Amino acid sequence: MNRAGLIFHHFGLAVRQPADAIAWLTALGYRIGETVFDPGQNVHLILCECDQQPAVEIIYPGNGPGPVDAMVRRHASGIIYHAGYETRNLAATLAHLESAGLRAICVASPQPAPLFGGRPVSFYQVAGMGLIEILE
Repeated sequence: MNRAGLIFHHFGLAVRQPADAIAWLTALGYRIGETVFDPGQNVHLILCECDQQPAVEIIYPGNGPGPVDAMVRRHASGIIYHAGYETRNLAATLAHLESAGLRAICVASPQPAPLFGGRPVSFYQVAGMGLIEILE
């Protein structure tokens, strides 16, 4: 764990459809998890894990508007668009980032995440880094 109290958890990969990403990750030796629908975000999610490599969360659109729609229109073959981290204390993590001079702008406040057993997740835009997801 680092001074911010963050532990790397996964990369978020946005795709139009999951088949090609699943084929790629399977070829690399990943275990492909079950598909989970997140109605709050209107996305389908699949957590893929490998003992020797970082976890990858495949995210693809549900029916109707959702947060990855524009991204998958612009990047037809998919794009890694967030890094996911875990923390034991979100308030302390955010305070540390601020004290270090890092702006972490909340773009989605903590909500229960179906993919992670209902644990709260939130999203922040961080200057110099991009979008991060924090799993409590």
